[in-house]
Amino acid sequence: MKPLIRMSLWFYSMVITWVFLAAILFMVDTTECKNCGFKAIFNFGDSNTDTGGFWAAFPAQGPPHGMTYFKKPVGRATDGRVILDFLAQGLGLPFLSPYLQSIGSDYRHGANFATLASTVRLPQTSLFVTGVSPFSLEIQLRQMKEFKVKVDEHHHKGKTNLPSPDIFGKSLYTFYIGQNDFTGNLARIGISGVKEYLPRVVSQIASTIKEIHALGGRTFWVLNLAPIGCYPAFLVELPHNTSDIDQFGCLISYNNAVVDYNNMLKAALAKTRKEIGDANVVYVDTHAVLLDLFQHPTSYGLKYGTKACCGYGGGAYNFNQQLFCGNTKQINGTKVTAKACEDPQNYVSWDGIHATDAANKLTAYSILNGSYFDPPFPLHHYCDIQPIG
Repeated sequence: MKPLIRMSLWFYSMVITWVFLAAILFMVDTTECKNCGFKAIFNFGDSNTDTGGFWAAFPAQGPPHGMTYFKKPVGRATDGRVILDFLAQGLGLPFLSPYLQSIGSDYRHGANFATLASTVRLPQTSLFVTGVSPFSLEIQLRQMKEFKVKVDEHHHKGKTNLPSPDIFGKSLYTFYIGQNDFTGNLARIGISGVKEYLPRVVSQIASTIKEIHALGGRTFWVLNLAPIGCYPAFLVELPHNTSDIDQFGCLISYNNAVVDYNNMLKAALAKTRKEIGDANVVYVDTHAVLLDLFQHPTSYGLKYGTKACCGYGGGAYNFNQQLFCGNTKQINGTKVTAKACEDPQNYVSWDGIHATDAANKLTAYSILNGSYFDPPFPLHHYCDIQPIG
């Protein structure tokens, strides 16, 4: 073989080799890039982030809940996914298993302690009397502590559905709770009555963060209270005058009260941030996102703001406080059912109280975008954010 040909073949083979090595390095780098500094999420909350805990404890949920994404009821108070599902997806983590779900759960990437109807404060009566969940924030914290004990006990027993003991310092702790404290007695005692105990609510959230910090937690996201004055259920249930309705159809006085609470929560978190020092305590302004969704649904590709998809009665709100989504009963001598609309993707409100899959996705997308953190939190430095869909 001529030297020139041999040289050409050698050069060609070297080029192929380097291209192959470069491709491997690129693949390794891309895979590494997709890693996230948060190896798990531990969530505390109510129905806005419950992924099946309440219905695991009290099985009863039926259709049309879960109709869009899961095609069946899966313990979520919406037609599809809750905000937490989308946040987990954005961080490259699987959906969180409810702590109370004994079958089929996988806790290697965290646990969800949230349950429908939960409050920050300890309930003063039974679930079967007032409908308030027994799993308040204090109970959820106790469950978290017990979870950590079990992880520490079982880590040497081989493969389990539990995380490693060092997970707690590498996790994101999320809180979306307080709505039921705010709204539970609102119609009966009014805004002034509710405001009397709200300082205790924010104090309990702050003290819970400090306790988890003592367990090793270092990053906390606290989602603030949504604009309940735009929710169809409260537009129907809460006493008000027509002068209390703004140009978007929301209750002015109640939304102003929510803003007061959120400011109180924000101040408490700022104080907590200073006290524990070595942690990220982040106030997440979901209120701003949801308020804009209710006020300008068409700007986000939706059609209806203050009208529920799943309800009974039609009209501006499609909500009847005697008949909740999916239920059937006799009203005025006629057997009726609160049914779902055919296009929940066009609604902000699923059932008058909770957001749709579409609204939850838009809210989570805004959070992951990083524009609603206070103080600013460099999420993209921790994780390569994955697409949510």
